Amino acid sequence: MVRVSTPNTPDTPGTPNGRGDGSGANGSGSAGPADPEASARTQLQDDDDALGALGYRPELKRTLGNFHTFAAGISYISILTGTFQLFYFGVSFGGPAYWWSWPMVFAGQLMVALCFCELAARYPVAGSVYNWAKNMGGPHIGWLGGWMMMTATMVTLSAVALAYQITLPQIDSRFQFIGDGSGKYDAAGNAVLLGSVLILFSTTVNAFGVKLMARINSAGVFIELIAAVALIIFLAVHITRGPGTVLTDTQGHGTGETLGYFGAFLTASLASAYVMYGFDTASSLGEESHNPRRNAPRAILRALVASFMIGGLILLFALLAVPNLADKRLATDGLQFVVLDTLGSTIGEIFLWCVVIAITVCVLAVQAAGIRLMFAMARDNNLPAGSVLARVSPRFHTPVVPAMLIGVVGVVILVININQPQIFSVITSIAIIMIYVAYLLVTAPMLVKRLRGRWEPVQGSFTLGRFGLPVNIIAVFWGAAMSLNLAWPRAAVYNATGPQHWYLRWGAFLFVGIVAFGGFAYYWFVQRHKTGVLAEHRVQVSDPTSPGEPPPTTPTK
Repeated sequence: MVRVSTPNTPDTPGTPNGRGDGSGANGSGSAGPADPEASARTQLQDDDDALGALGYRPELKRTLGNFHTFAAGISYISILTGTFQLFYFGVSFGGPAYWWSWPMVFAGQLMVALCFCELAARYPVAGSVYNWAKNMGGPHIGWLGGWMMMTATMVTLSAVALAYQITLPQIDSRFQFIGDGSGKYDAAGNAVLLGSVLILFSTTVNAFGVKLMARINSAGVFIELIAAVALIIFLAVHITRGPGTVLTDTQGHGTGETLGYFGAFLTASLASAYVMYGFDTASSLGEESHNPRRNAPRAILRALVASFMIGGLILLFALLAVPNLADKRLATDGLQFVVLDTLGSTIGEIFLWCVVIAITVCVLAVQAAGIRLMFAMARDNNLPAGSVLARVSPRFHTPVVPAMLIGVVGVVILVININQPQIFSVITSIAIIMIYVAYLLVTAPMLVKRLRGRWEPVQGSFTLGRFGLPVNIIAVFWGAAMSLNLAWPRAAVYNATGPQHWYLRWGAFLFVGIVAFGGFAYYWFVQRHKTGVLAEHRVQVSDPTSPGEPPPTTPTK
């Protein structure tokens, strides 16, 4: 039983000393450096009290430190996975000058991340986007945001797992287990096989507890960062042209279009938009992290900034180093071709193995985030069979059923790719849109709170101060604009091959609409009458005078 002695309410949670600085329950600092064990115990109690103020009792084991939370955020973004998987897309639609979309997307996502940092400091709880949307916009907005994010995460898991097929057969043809790769469905079938093995591995690791996942993930991220920096150095040594040539080369894209190159650039920018998201994962593990009020905001920013800097340099030096900038294989085989062609097969394959590691830990992070999101919604009885989905294994200290369910759904989604790769590409593109919309369902209600004067960050924690309002406005504008850009019915994106079908070109609006309205209809007519923190997950308030009352535990209508 957790004793809630904090004077903070669920709307303004904080540590017992009201500062969130971990200086001790009485604020005196007596459990400071002279007694590290006592200080650690005090910090752990502070973290649990902050969770208790939100109405939840601690069930997940706090084992994650600074680097673990940073690694979770950066592995979801996954520099090597995203750049190697989507470089070809950017070049094929925007030419080398598409590189400018990288800093553009970073600037917009940075505004979103800064808003998330304030929320991470205030609500250190699992299922970040769901709980942030719920606390900013109310239970209905919260459910919709969580539903969109959860659906998108399961599709994203499958999409990332498919990246094995892009890389492993290029390392060694023996990884092409189905056919020789020349058959109509050889690549798609092999992609499903490799992806299913990866998802099975990820599900097993995540089910065995966050500590095992964090160790593998942190080791993988360490290797990924070292490899990324080394790749930049190797490419820099092979530079054959200056940036002035590359960054202005459009290769004729946009000629004859209504918007000219700007229209082509907006399409090419999807390659960058598809990469720089998922930084909120660092906060989604808040209930398993030490001092999440302090560490989560830092991890979010560090993950995004590191991804921007390292990823941007990889893309730039790849364009500067490739022997022939007009080679058609840039738009088909992508960054894998650049590495092998520029660095040679031996060194190139070493880097491609590092890409395989990056893909592996990316899948681990995506599934870990999805598990915490499903657990958070189920704990509030906002999903069918909530008590089963929210059950925490006493042995592994993690929700095992969500891990297994997300893994099964991920494999089922993969199977669609065998005979319908075009439909699968549409679904995966739409999944990214739903994540951007879910982010918008956090930043927009947050902006409303700011305009009404009802937003107050936790004192002593991360705050934007007077810059909060302009940053929030830009974040909302960016989220709406990029969501529209992602969903725009481009034939080249949503109906690239085969006969043209209106339902594929408008697939983003149709699919997002079906998921949003269909899911919300279920919530409105069925689930909202049952919502409320399940008794076994509710904090037990031992002090009847404590104002920190938990959320309702009886059905609300």
